[in-house]
Amino acid sequence: MNKKGIQFNEVVSGAFDAQPETVEASEPVKRVLSPQPETPKLHKVLAQSGLGSRLEMEALIGQGRVLVNDQPAHVGQRIQYGDHVKVNGRPLHLRIEPPPPRIIAYHKPTGEIVSHDDPQSRPTVFRKLPRLQQGKWQSVGRLDLNTEGLLLFTNSGELANKLMHPRFGLEREYAVRVLGALSNIEKAKLLAGVQLEDGEARFGSLEEGGGEGANCWYRVTIQEGRNREVRRMFEAVGHAVSRLIRIRYGKMMLPRGLKRGEWMELDALDTEQLVRSAGLARSVSKAAPGRKSAPAKTGSSVAGKRASTGAAAGFIGGESLSRQRRDQKTDAARKKALPRRAKMGF
Repeated sequence: MNKKGIQFNEVVSGAFDAQPETVEASEPVKRVLSPQPETPKLHKVLAQSGLGSRLEMEALIGQGRVLVNDQPAHVGQRIQYGDHVKVNGRPLHLRIEPPPPRIIAYHKPTGEIVSHDDPQSRPTVFRKLPRLQQGKWQSVGRLDLNTEGLLLFTNSGELANKLMHPRFGLEREYAVRVLGALSNIEKAKLLAGVQLEDGEARFGSLEEGGGEGANCWYRVTIQEGRNREVRRMFEAVGHAVSRLIRIRYGKMMLPRGLKRGEWMELDALDTEQLVRSAGLARSVSKAAPGRKSAPAKTGSSVAGKRASTGAAAGFIGGESLSRQRRDQKTDAARKKALPRRAKMGF
């Protein structure tokens, strides 16, 4: 069975939510954002631009002849993408790479809305997310109040727009439970196109997923994100949706072990792959402190497993959380062993 089929079966059977933790209960995973990449120091950037040595640039800064965003700079100051620098009153055009986008995968439960403000004061997904030092989280598409599953957030407006834009046609995959089995005629209609009030809609694929009694599961894919589109399509052929779970958005799958109401930040490896899938060619492989990138796993059993499963199939995310937890456990063990190794003279 292919990778997508395994993910679907786990979600509908309940096995997905029963995935065992990969770290001990006494060592809970800290749900915090990883550190931001360290920005370069001003005197180093000025020296690299050809104005002089680093010592000369420090002296220039100390003399008050350098401004950053129209404020006097100080020795040791760091600058970041978007800062405006002037030397002796003249603008200096510096090439500073923007930081890699930050991306969060959230397992949305039912009963939460995807909105910053709600007149009815209903629970919102944004209250669960970590705070950003700069900017704000933008949701990549929406899930309605009663829909569960994968919801992506990013601090990059460009990336959010690329992932959502219909021109890129990123496929969404859902596990859908409906009342009553679909007939062959109804399946054909849903694949050929049904007429909704806002235009025709069709599934890219539709497969049976089992079920008990009158409840039947289906796995469907769609390349649009219209409001309640999946529900309305089933209603158009006379079947009410009783449960709807998004298990994939584009290349990103719902990570195993990510419980409802929990989030995880994508590491450098997953971030780069998702960015590239959105048509943004800039590499983000330079990991921030605490982030693991692909080269660190070269030759390992983990890397081999990714290459033979998700990576080969073109999907990411399924094993991301367990991989991060393994990395955290390994790092913790390594740090714990350092003092002992030092005493032994290694």
